[in-house]
This record gives sequence, C-alpha cells and structure tokens, in this order.
Amino acid sequence: MNAHASPSAEPLASTSSLESTLRKIPLTESMHVEVAAYDGRVLTLSAPLAPNVNDKGCAFGGSIASLLTLAGWGLILLKLEAAQLDCDIYVQDSTIRYLAPLWGDLRAHAEIASDGPHWDEFLAALAARGRARLHVNCLTPTESGADACTLVARFVAIVRSRANTG
Repeated sequence: MNAHASPSAEPLASTSSLESTLRKIPLTESMHVEVAAYDGRVLTLSAPLAPNVNDKGCAFGGSIASLLTLAGWGLILLKLEAAQLDCDIYVQDSTIRYLAPLWGDLRAHAEIASDGPHWDEFLAALAARGRARLHVNCLTPTESGADACTLVARFVAIVRSRANTG
C-alpha cells in the first residue's frame, strides 16, 4: 500500500453516506473520526490523539484497531455504493500488528488486498450468491511515515434484499 504518497488526496467519489453513518455510531463520535480522503482506491480516516490517548500519552491500541477496522469497512461501503449495490458489510476476521507507538493524530489507510479475491471476483460472487468475501489491508503510519500498526481483515458483504431470506 502506498498510502504515504498522498494521504491528503482530494476525494474522487462522494463520501457523504459514510460520513453520515460514522456520525451515527457512538464510538466514532467519541473518537472524532473523520473521512480524510478517498480516491476510489484508498480510503483514509483520521482521528485526533486527544480523545484516543492511553495512560502513556500515545494512541490507545483499541482506538487504532477501531479506526483501521472502520477504514476497511468504509472502503467496501463506498465501493459498493459506487457499484449501486445495497449490502450489509461485516468484518469476519482480522489480524493486527502493533509495530510502533503513535504519538500524534491517528490516520488509517485502507485498500483492497492484492493477494485475495479482486474486486471483479468479489462482485461476481455477490451477484451469484448474494454474499461475498474480500480481504482489505489497512495501516496506520507514524509521524515519520513508518508503519505504526497494520491490519489485514476479511469482510463479508451480503446483499440486503437477500439478507433476511436465509
């Protein structure tokens, strides 16, 4: 992921639905999560350090994990909306690695993993079965650009019209 190259890129796609959804989640309100950028490939969420600080003065690991998970989930939400698909999205599993303390504001970058199903395969599975899985890679950089934390997650999308039928 080359998320360090342009973390403040102007969004190419509308993020208003994601921003609206984030405002309805009490945790994201407490964390002060905001959409920082979205270019159709990478979603960047941000949150200030102050409401996400731990007893040592650096970012709380739970806040970092939450922001990374939200970035992966939000990326899929935005891409499905662009494809005009109405789905429920769930995190199925994830692996997180804390590599360095984060002493400043939090940023989480998410993009579809290159080593799992590609977007077109995901859409084909969604059309055929009404559900599909997708791997997303997420990272939080330090102030110097090194990785502070990485998350690899598998998300499941279920078409809403089929979600309640079995």
